[in-house]
Amino acid sequence: MKKHKLFLLGCIMGLCMLHVATPSIASYAYTEDNIERPGPVRMAADAAIARPLFLAATAVGAALYVITLPLSWAGGNVDEAGKMLVELPARNTFERCLGCTVVKYRPSDHKPLH
Repeated sequence: MKKHKLFLLGCIMGLCMLHVATPSIASYAYTEDNIERPGPVRMAADAAIARPLFLAATAVGAALYVITLPLSWAGGNVDEAGKMLVELPARNTFERCLGCTVVKYRPSDHKPLH
């Protein structure tokens, strides 16, 4: 019984330490250098996995947008539905640099997307 309590206490302390360390790990992982200069592994994973998934999401989103267009029009959110279902996955497919995690600029006007 005592071993179980010690094990449980160790697990709780480990989770607490992980919870405290997570923000510092996340801030290190997503520095401006990592976003601007992705490594070859991130580029390969992006090209082989993420881009095809975003392309499929764009196609499915476009189909859903067309199917739900009457409902979006009645609800007054046609633009928002188009941005979320079609524009966002399309930008992640075609405008994001290979291996980058965010779309930073539009190619046409070079303005931030914020």
